Amino acid sequence: MLLKDICKLIESKIPLKYALSSDKIGFADEYDLDLEINSVKVLMDLFKEDDDEFNEKTLIITHHPPIFKPKTPTYTIHSSWDIIKGGANEALADSLNLEVVDVFHAQTGIGRLCKFNGTYHDLEEIIKENFPQENTRIVNKPKLNDKIEKVAIVSGFGLKNPDYIKLAKDKKVDIFISGDLTQETAVLAKNNNLTLIDLGHHNSEIPGLYKLGEIISSCGVNVEVINKGEPWNKL
Repeated sequence: MLLKDICKLIESKIPLKYALSSDKIGFADEYDLDLEINSVKVLMDLFKEDDDEFNEKTLIITHHPPIFKPKTPTYTIHSSWDIIKGGANEALADSLNLEVVDVFHAQTGIGRLCKFNGTYHDLEEIIKENFPQENTRIVNKPKLNDKIEKVAIVSGFGLKNPDYIKLAKDKKVDIFISGDLTQETAVLAKNNNLTLIDLGHHNSEIPGLYKLGEIISSCGVNVEVINKGEPWNKL
């Protein structure tokens, strides 16, 4: 399939109009749109060794915009995937057995408000089963038998934004789940008696990465999702 045809099909399913205006989406450089593509690789982030490994008949799809110009045809699907219904946040909700009921941040469409029918212990067991424990942090841990009904989620970066912490408090959620917890937002949540669960930026977006692979596969191309894990190691 030609590169231009693949991208046209992708954009019909994940329209560019949903992306934030400041976002770097689409092609990372200028490529031959009539190039015949025989495989698609879906990655969270692009590293130079990936660009060196794949041949010119490969299309790389990244979630995060690359920080260099790849020679391999590379296309980024970022905030549009976070915002669109059925995208990254719905995938995260599914992985946590949450029922999406509304958008979290109405102005941008980022995040979701969800229902959960169970105790904190029930939710903790789901998290332990689906996400690496060494990367998970919690602020204001509830009692195991506390009833959990209202949960806010943002795939990726939500816990580094103080305004999102305040919004979660205003919306009276029981727990706010995302990634990128900072000292500032942890203290803010502690002082507001708000429970935060930090899954890690990468890990909170992994369910969405595999869902993105499914969407692209539906375009009729051979797709491989490559999860390289977080870009660091333990000491």
